[in-house]
Amino acid sequence: MSEETNAAAEMEKDIVLYSAENGIATITMNRPKYNNAQNGRMTYELDDAFKRAVADDEVKVIVLKGEGKHFSAGHDIGTPGRDIHLSQERTSMWYDHANKEGGEFLYVREAEAYLGMCRRWRDIPKPTIAAVQGACIAGGLMLAWVCDLIVATDDAFFSDPVVRMGIPGVEYFAHPFELNPRIAKEFLFTGDRMSADRAYQMGMVNQVSSRETLAADVQKLAEKVAAMPRMGLALTKQAINHVEDLQGKRTGMEAAFAWHHFAHTHNDIMSGDKLGGYDAKAMARENKAQASEEA
Repeated sequence: MSEETNAAAEMEKDIVLYSAENGIATITMNRPKYNNAQNGRMTYELDDAFKRAVADDEVKVIVLKGEGKHFSAGHDIGTPGRDIHLSQERTSMWYDHANKEGGEFLYVREAEAYLGMCRRWRDIPKPTIAAVQGACIAGGLMLAWVCDLIVATDDAFFSDPVVRMGIPGVEYFAHPFELNPRIAKEFLFTGDRMSADRAYQMGMVNQVSSRETLAADVQKLAEKVAAMPRMGLALTKQAINHVEDLQGKRTGMEAAFAWHHFAHTHNDIMSGDKLGGYDAKAMARENKAQASEEA
């Protein structure tokens, strides 16, 4: 990576915004120019914002949203601010990835910043709500899926197209829990966009809203949840998450993460590219072509 890329990553301002009022904290991804693609800096700033909300006893509910046209286009695989090569202030006991080679580089980084971080956020002891508009793709799914509730606009769509890269789904592999297993296979095998309406029918989305009413609908839902006692909410969330883990969510995710990294290494051996030759522009072209076919 060039010094220019490093500078671009550092120059972006306020890529995560935080506010709290009336018991509701709002965390906003703020890279609309790049459709809220998640670079490392954004990931760690999101973690800081979640920790801030958890530490504030006045906060009962946390809302996660994305500024601009789209909720999130996924992990950053091509913006000027991509910073995968940089060290971060780590939150787990994993060591630094930046000076490692081969499969160790991505495995360590993603165990810390993708799988590990998402598990941290899933276990937040306060209810979380994702407010989704437009695209919620790949790594964007991971952010929505760690939230307890999802409200999506009627023009929102969900997609995990990484099988195009020869990779069996994103790192936080919750697909068979968010969807019926047969639908999860279709979702991954085809890479097709799933509309908000179908996601609602599958039980992945709690409520379908509109661009005009999303903020108000999320606020209303958050206020309703916030009226409950804090400890009751924390224990209820813990109980349901525990049942999911008894059903195999955590152990299944561990296996899928290993297969995910076998795919990265296989791609690297076969083509010299861990992503199978795809970058942000190539993935965007594929998504646009699919949208044209559906129109």
